[in-house]
Amino acid sequence: MTILKLAIVSTAALALAGCMGGPARTPGFHAALPAPPPAVRPSADGAIYQAAHGYAALHEGNRARRVGDLVVVVLTESIGTNKRTNGQTSRDGSVSITPPGAGPLDFLNPDALKAAAQGSFKGTGSAGQSSSLDGAVAVTIAEVRANGTALVIGEKQMLLSQGDEWIQFAGLIRLADVDYDNRIASTRVADARIIYSGKGAVQQASRPGWLSRFFSAVSPF
Repeated sequence: MTILKLAIVSTAALALAGCMGGPARTPGFHAALPAPPPAVRPSADGAIYQAAHGYAALHEGNRARRVGDLVVVVLTESIGTNKRTNGQTSRDGSVSITPPGAGPLDFLNPDALKAAAQGSFKGTGSAGQSSSLDGAVAVTIAEVRANGTALVIGEKQMLLSQGDEWIQFAGLIRLADVDYDNRIASTRVADARIIYSGKGAVQQASRPGWLSRFFSAVSPF
């Protein structure tokens, strides 16, 4: 019976450890594509202008603007949150009865007919978290919309000796925000989806063991 209980606990712990792992790499990563915009009929070819080559104004240069062009997203993400709460309550109550000075109850002691109650509570709590992500990742324009925005998506994988790391990025950019080096800051990307994770010795060393996570999850304190 003891062996059976131990097996059940071990199985539950392993299942919990698997559920509490970091984000896994998403194969075939892609963003949710909205309804495609109406197709734009290209202009007919002329002696100089070729529709297949697109159009680039002299002041724009060779900036990314077509499906398949590359854009470098400069990751400058920094998030910090702090929260603090304070609570305090108190309550006092008292009651007293004055016995008559004459009659059958004159023997009662006035000090024995007094009661008082007092209660108080005080609690404080605080929480803070900060994270930052710096770097760059090249993405591909997957869709160009008529309003001048474009959907970009990309992934970078790094196979290191002590583990693997990857970053996946998708979002909506404004083509006018892309500079002449085809770079754009991640803070100017709408509906951004950034996944940065990895696996290997470094990733395992930065996380508590499965038994520690199991007892942390079931502990009532």
